Amino acid sequence: MSDQSLLVPTEDYLKSGIHIGTKFKTKYMEKFIYKTRPDGLTVLNIQQIDERIRLTADMLSKYAPEDIVVISRRENGWKAVKQFGKMTGAKTFAGRYTPGLMTNPSLKNFLEAKIVMVIDAWPDKNAVMDAYKVGIPVIALCDTNNNANYIDLVVPCNNKGKKSLGILFLILTQRYLLNRHIIKKPEDFKATMQDFSDE
Repeated sequence: MSDQSLLVPTEDYLKSGIHIGTKFKTKYMEKFIYKTRPDGLTVLNIQQIDERIRLTADMLSKYAPEDIVVISRRENGWKAVKQFGKMTGAKTFAGRYTPGLMTNPSLKNFLEAKIVMVIDAWPDKNAVMDAYKVGIPVIALCDTNNNANYIDLVVPCNNKGKKSLGILFLILTQRYLLNRHIIKKPEDFKATMQDFSDE
């Protein structure tokens, strides 16, 4: 696999651990698994991860930032998600998501969205179900142990590591800004991995 065709060099993906799955795998996620290591951990296919990140960026780029909501109940995703929101203008939600936030307009913190992205379909299941009920497309980052119910686009990746979420949102942010012509060329993107991840 040549680095030319990937969004970032293979080495950057490997260093972030974005390809390291769990010891469990669901039937749905099997097609994204490259191999199982001797210690039982599964390894995701980097080419497929890259393709899905590209697809996600292209999909999100069709929407104005105020129509995008990114949700992360898991704390490891908070920094990356907030930075994505800060740089793109997308709405973000870090912490416990209360059911009804996207379905009940009478709530004071009602979230209006045209597309939703969740960091993990399991802890973020309330958001997935809300979006599904009102017909909003859902993008979900899925590890090898995730199911894909009610999800429109699955992005296979290690969705638990700060570094892997950092690199994923770093790439997404840059691609979104480029696709929306907010920046002209990749070099205009000044953010670094440190902006998206503590590790």
